[in-house]
Amino acid sequence: MLNKFYVEEHIKKALEEDIGFGDITTENLADENDILSGSLNTRNSGILCGCKVFEIVYKLLSDNIKINFYFKDGDEIKKGDKIADITGPAKEVLTGERVALNYIQRMSGIATETRKYQDAIAPYTAKIVDTRKTTPNFRLFEKYSVKTGGGALHRFNLSDCAMIKDNHIKLAGSITNAVKKLRENLSHAHKIEVECDTLKQVQEAIEAKADIIMLDNMPADLMKQAVEIINHRAIVEASGNVTLHTVHEIASTGVDIISSSAIVAKAPTLDLALDM
Repeated sequence: MLNKFYVEEHIKKALEEDIGFGDITTENLADENDILSGSLNTRNSGILCGCKVFEIVYKLLSDNIKINFYFKDGDEIKKGDKIADITGPAKEVLTGERVALNYIQRMSGIATETRKYQDAIAPYTAKIVDTRKTTPNFRLFEKYSVKTGGGALHRFNLSDCAMIKDNHIKLAGSITNAVKKLRENLSHAHKIEVECDTLKQVQEAIEAKADIIMLDNMPADLMKQAVEIINHRAIVEASGNVTLHTVHEIASTGVDIISSSAIVAKAPTLDLALDM
């Protein structure tokens, strides 16, 4: 999922942004032969994610930096664990520190938050999925983190699946018209999803033969009725007002998918540090 060529280009831009015309602090303190050794440690418990990205940051700076990980992506880590040892030229180790940490802290934070949501609905078959409410130009890393945390993935972009939302319905005149027009123009490989906030819309979406029906901001009792009406004739997705406090009740209604922007947008970074 994290294609090397894409990751490397992304990291190069991040390093350019952070280094600018040079790390004036490190470059004026470190000699060419100075070597630093240290460890990557965690100050929080959570799910580790971003090890390969962390390594690539340093690989782009120097072939002489050696990193030995004791955990892998998806592993549970506990406060105080040593995640990895690192040794290499002082200049490059210190210059890349912030960028490498930014990636692995952010990615681990999302994986950790996703795991909390998926664990909260463990008795049910529903899957926690992400949304397109992601950080611009960081979507691939965030989606990889969701998957690492045990979640599933929604659309990567607008070309993956046709999603008819309220404004599209207004544009087309009705759910029926929107689905019909899309069926006439889309490839057989594309699914059509319809966002519904009433049972009347759910019924219309079924009759129009939508592939996926999203129950948007519906209370749990209404969701349960919608699931019964749909009766396995379409994939059922719940969205809106999804929190750790509400997700269990939502899953109990029988929906297939629960999409939440919170697992990405509201995920705190995991506190990892490089101690030299």
